Amino acid sequence: KSSVQTIGEEQIQNPYTELLVLKGHQDIVRFLVQIDDYRFASAGDDGIIFLWNAQTGEKLHELHGHTHKITAIAPFSSSDDTEEKTDLIISASADRTVIVWDCTSGRQVQKVSCFHSTVKCLTVLQRLNVWLSGGSDLCVWNRKLDLLCKTSHLTDAGISALVELPKNCVAAAVGKELIIFRLSAPSNGSEGWNVLEVKRLVDHQDNISSLVSVNDLTFVTGSHVGELIIWDALDWTKQASECNFWDSSVHPDVQPEIKLSQSPNETSVQHLTCDDECVFAAVGKGIYVYNLQMKRVIACQRTAHDSSVLHIEKLPNRQMISCSEDGSVRIWELREKQQLPAEPVPTGL
Repeated sequence: KSSVQTIGEEQIQNPYTELLVLKGHQDIVRFLVQIDDYRFASAGDDGIIFLWNAQTGEKLHELHGHTHKITAIAPFSSSDDTEEKTDLIISASADRTVIVWDCTSGRQVQKVSCFHSTVKCLTVLQRLNVWLSGGSDLCVWNRKLDLLCKTSHLTDAGISALVELPKNCVAAAVGKELIIFRLSAPSNGSEGWNVLEVKRLVDHQDNISSLVSVNDLTFVTGSHVGELIIWDALDWTKQASECNFWDSSVHPDVQPEIKLSQSPNETSVQHLTCDDECVFAAVGKGIYVYNLQMKRVIACQRTAHDSSVLHIEKLPNRQMISCSEDGSVRIWELREKQQLPAEPVPTGL
């Protein structure tokens, strides 16, 4: 059991209990990445990456190397069987560089600065042992940071999010569109790596803000106007669609508050993460748990931060971390709710 003391008032109806508030960043905190069962990293507009102990809240390292705000971060642990596993992370910045960091020593391992525009997202494809950077184009790299191939210039808006799909495919969010790319690795007689666009999906009404893979069969996307679309990961068809999914009241005795003119900050799905049963969504200042089978919100913390929640990440032991425009990082514990008698929940307008 963690030695962290629970703070804040006991909330009978609310399964989220705030455990810790971590402060160190001097600006908006946009990204979180889990390193292992007890460590995670946070990064944002101050250009610094902090490594934390999730159990105690202790700051382990400050990583200085970028000169502008951080625009993407991802785990980058080595998967070579011949060498001892090394816990690494990779970060991109508005200074148009990408840096690989050693999480144990806090030192830079490698740096690339050949980008013509800012990298907005990073993802590592373990199956192919390569990593991708997304911005004005999609680039494929090996672990030595050699460029293998890239797409032609997509749009000025560029790729804002990436997620790995089965069959060597990835889904890329480009504005309102979801573009499916397929990667082909070199084989006998082929010239090298290639990345091909295979499909465009235009089901969202507004810019796509977050993508998450649930399993090899399903992935989920969220948009700035609060849409949540559940997709088949194999044939890329739409399985279900929700809009304003957080509006139905989680508490049977409380009527949902209906606002006719909500600001985009209150409705935007800023980030998604998931487990096998639920999608966890950062919407406005709150965190919402959406059950994929029941197709409804089953728990929430409506005011998790003082400003918009920008990133959430699952931790072991039913814990979660969140970061926000307010500059803080918070650790939460998801408690079992008291069993309440089932009552119909109003659906709103």
